[in-house]
Amino acid sequence: MEGRDAISKSCKRVKVYRLSGDGKWDDQGTGHVTVDYLERAEELSLFVIDEEDNETLLVHRISSDDIYRKQEDTIISWRDPKFSTELALSFQETTGCSYIWDNICSVQRNMHFNTLNNETYHSVNSELRELPAVELSTLPIILKVESDALVFVLVIILF
Repeated sequence: MEGRDAISKSCKRVKVYRLSGDGKWDDQGTGHVTVDYLERAEELSLFVIDEEDNETLLVHRISSDDIYRKQEDTIISWRDPKFSTELALSFQETTGCSYIWDNICSVQRNMHFNTLNNETYHSVNSELRELPAVELSTLPIILKVESDALVFVLVIILF
C-alpha cells in the first residue's frame, strides 16, 4: 500500500507556473496535484499542495469552458478567468499529466451533461405546467409530454 501511494504521489508531482506581466513563467513552487471538491461547494477543483510545507500552492475551480490546453506530454496550461492570468502545471511524469487531464475532461463532460439535464428538466417542467385540457383531441400532446418526461427521468436514473 505504501509503495502504491508513493508511485501515485510521484505521478502527480508538479511545478506550478504563473505567467508574469513581462511574459516570463514564474515558478510558484513544487507540490502534488489532486482533483477534489472545494470545501462547502459542489464544484471540483485542482489543488496543488506544496511538497515541503504542505501549504496550498494552487486552488482552481475546474471550468466548463474550453480553457485548458495539454502541451506535449507533461504540461497542462490555462487562462484563469477569475484572476485573468495564465497558469501551467508541469508534471514530473507523463502518467500524472494524462491522469489529471482525463479528470479535467471528465469533470467538464459531467458539467455539460448536467447543464443539458437542467435545460431538459426546465423545458419539460414548463411543458407540464401548460398541459391542455384532457380531451380526445389533446391526448397525443399529453402523451408526448409525458413520454418526454419519462425519458428524462430514465436518463437521470441511468447516469
